[in-house]
Amino acid sequence: MAAEIGHMALILALLIALAQSIVPLFAARSRDPVLVAFSRQAAMAQLVFVGLSFACLTYVFVTSDFSVAAAVANSHSAKPMVYKISGVWGNHEGSMLLWVLILALFGAAAAAFGDTLPDRLRCNAIAVQGMIALGFLAFIVFTSNPFERVDPAPLDGNGLNPILQDPGLAIHPPFLYLGYVGFSMAFSFSVAALIEGRVDAAWARWVRPWVLAAWCFLTIGIVLGSAWAYYTLGWGGWWFWDPVENASFMPWLAGTALLHSALVVERRNALVSWTLLLGILTFSLSLLGTFLVRSGVLTSVHAFAQDPARGVFILGLLVIATGGALTLYALRMPVLRYGAPFAPVSREGALTLNNALLSVATGTVFIGTFYPLLIDLLTRDKISVGPPYYNVTFVSIMMPLLAAMAIGPMLRWKRDELREALTRLRVAAGAAIAVLLLVLLATFGKSLLAAIAFAIAAWIVVGSLVILSRRIRLGSASLETTLNLARTTPRATYGLILAHAGVGLTVMGIAGMSAWATETAGALTPGKGLSLAGYEVTLRTVSIAQGPNYEAEQGTFIVTRKDRPVTTLISERRFYPVREQLTTHAGIRTNLLSNIYVTLGDKTPDGGHQVRLYHHPFVPWIWLGGLIMALGGFVSLSDRRWRIGIAARRPDAAVVSIPAE
Repeated sequence: MAAEIGHMALILALLIALAQSIVPLFAARSRDPVLVAFSRQAAMAQLVFVGLSFACLTYVFVTSDFSVAAAVANSHSAKPMVYKISGVWGNHEGSMLLWVLILALFGAAAAAFGDTLPDRLRCNAIAVQGMIALGFLAFIVFTSNPFERVDPAPLDGNGLNPILQDPGLAIHPPFLYLGYVGFSMAFSFSVAALIEGRVDAAWARWVRPWVLAAWCFLTIGIVLGSAWAYYTLGWGGWWFWDPVENASFMPWLAGTALLHSALVVERRNALVSWTLLLGILTFSLSLLGTFLVRSGVLTSVHAFAQDPARGVFILGLLVIATGGALTLYALRMPVLRYGAPFAPVSREGALTLNNALLSVATGTVFIGTFYPLLIDLLTRDKISVGPPYYNVTFVSIMMPLLAAMAIGPMLRWKRDELREALTRLRVAAGAAIAVLLLVLLATFGKSLLAAIAFAIAAWIVVGSLVILSRRIRLGSASLETTLNLARTTPRATYGLILAHAGVGLTVMGIAGMSAWATETAGALTPGKGLSLAGYEVTLRTVSIAQGPNYEAEQGTFIVTRKDRPVTTLISERRFYPVREQLTTHAGIRTNLLSNIYVTLGDKTPDGGHQVRLYHHPFVPWIWLGGLIMALGGFVSLSDRRWRIGIAARRPDAAVVSIPAE
C-alpha cells in the first residue's frame, strides 16, 4: 500500500508542479493577491507531496518490502538498518527522488520565508523552480518510477552495492544534493530577474544567502566523498580527477565565483550581466553532473544508471533549461546598463580577477572531463586525461588566485593603491617567507614547489588573521576597545576569515601529500613487517570476522616507532555473499599531522598476504581545511543582516533596468 500512496503522491506533485510553472507567471503580471497566494501554496504543497512520496519509499526499504523493484535491487533483509535507510538514495530511482525532494524544499523555503521579496520577483522565481521540478518529476514518473512492483515478489533482495555500505556514503549524497540543487535558487532568481527586467543591489542581497548555503553543503559533500574514497577504495589517494568527481567540482568552482560576483553587485551595482550569467551556468553545471551520473556514458564507482534512454531525457532537460535561460539572457543582455565604474586596483578589481581565474579553472576541468568522452563518441578511441594535465593547467591557474586571496579583502572599494595594500600585509608576507625558508631548509632544498605552496598557504592564513586584527584594531587600541570591536564585528567577517584560512590549510594538505607521500608493498606472513618513514608495521594475525551481512579477512597490524608501540591497525577484505563482491577497508592511524595507512591484499602461495603501506604527511589537513571552509560559510550565513537587514526596494534606488517588452 505504501508504494501506491508514494506513486500517487508523485503524480500529484507532478500536477502541482505544472500549475506552479504557469500560475505564478500570471500572478507576477496581474499582481492578483489570490494568484500570488496560490503560487506560494503550490510551492509548499509540492514539498508536502514529494516528502510523502519519499517517506513511502523509505518505509518500503526499512520494512524490506521486496514487492518493489527498487528494494529488490538495492536492499536485503540482513542489511543493517542504517544501510537500509541510505539504500533509499543509494540507487538511481531513489536518488532522483531525493534530488526532487531537495528541489521542492528550496522552492518552499523561498515561498515561505521570502516575505521581503517583491511579489513579482518571488512569483517569477517560484515559477522557474516549478518548471525545473516539472521536468524532473516527469523524468521520475515516466522513466524512473521508484515504486514499480515485482510479481512474484522474491523472498529477499540483492542488497546494496557493498562499496556504498559505509557511514560516509550514507550522508555524502544528501549533502552533495543540497549543494547541487541549492544552486537552482540562483538559476531561478537570475531567470526571474531577466523576466522581470530589474536587477539591483537588493536582488544580489536576496540571492547571496541561497548561493552561500548551497556552496557550504556542496563543500561538505565533496569533502565527505573525498574522505570516503580515501579510506574505502584502498588506493591511498584522496582525489583521482574522476569525471564524476569533476562533475561536483565544476559547480563548486562556478558557485565560488558567483558568491563573490554577487557581492560586487550588492556593494557597487557592477558585474550585473556577468553575475546573471554565472547564476545560470552554475546550476547548469549541476544539471550536467546529473547527466554524467545518470546517462550511462560513464563507468564509475559513482555512476548509478546505465540506461541511455534516461540519459537522453536528462540531456533534453539540460538543453531546455540551459538553452532557454541563455536565450533569454542573450535577448536581455544588449539592453543591460552596467553599474558604477571602478579602478583595476580595487576590491571590485580583485573580485573580478577572482571570477576570471575561477571561470578559466572551471573551463580547464570541463575540457579535461569531456574531451575523452568526445573522442570516444567521434572515433571510438579510448583516451584518459589524468593528473599531469590538471597539474599543468588547473594548478597553474589556481596559484595566482591563491596569491590574490589575501590581497583582495585588504583593498578598498572603487579605488586603492596596491603598495598600500601590500604594506598592510607585511606580517603575512613575513610569515610566507619564513615558511618558505623553513621548508627549504627542512628538505635541503629538494622540495621547491612544496615550499612555494606552503608559503602561499601561510600567506592566506596569516593574511586572513591580519584582516581580523585590523578590524578589531589589535595592538593599536585599548583592550576594552578591541574586545568591543570583536564583539560587534559582523559574523560575515568571521566567516570570510574562516573560509580563507580553510583554503590555506587545504593547500598545505595537498602540497604535503603530493610532495612527501611515500609507500611500500610486500608479501607478509604473520610476524613479518614493513618499514616506512621511521615506522615498523608488523602483521600479527589474519583472522576471519563475521559482519552483519559480510565475511571479512581481518589483518591485525602492530605499528611501532623506535621499538616503541604506537598503535594497532586493522585492515579488512570484506566479501558480501549476496552481491559476491569484495571490498577493502584500510587501517588508518592519524595524529592530524600525518596518516599511517595499511591495506590487506590477496593471499600469496606461501600463506601470506600482499600488504601495501603508505605514509601521508599533512593529508588530514585537506579535509580539515574543507570543513573549516564550510564552517566559515555557515558562520557568514548566520549573520543577522541576512535575517533582518534586507532592505526593501526603493523607487530611487540604483538599478540596472531592462526595458519591458
